[in-house]
Amino acid sequence: QVQLVESGGGLVQAGGSLRLSCAASGRTFRNYDLGWFRQAPGKEREFVAHITWSGRSTYYTDSVKGRFTISRDNTLNTIYLQMNSLKPEDTAVYYCAARTYSGGTYRVEDKRNYDYWGQGTQVTVSS
Repeated sequence: QVQLVESGGGLVQAGGSLRLSCAASGRTFRNYDLGWFRQAPGKEREFVAHITWSGRSTYYTDSVKGRFTISRDNTLNTIYLQMNSLKPEDTAVYYCAARTYSGGTYRVEDKRNYDYWGQGTQVTVSS
């Protein structure tokens, strides 16, 4: 079991930046691949970014490539999502998620492949 707590959300103007954090507690942090998802009102929860347990590989949805950066610090049991050049369409509740590392391959975009979720943090981008 791992517990995830997001922070860092808020209100920002278009073109601005925010950095989200997700602190994990419980089992060994390095045992998990981690991802960020977001959910806007009336929409499905969608994939944003993913980082492998080692931090060596990252993946992004096309709409955030070049603007968002996912990273992790295994010594602090924390992952981050640096969001630059924010747009109003980035407005959503952002969730971090963890998947127990198994060595196999899976679709990182599929939220069903993650075992644990945080409670979410609201990001609002004004135009």
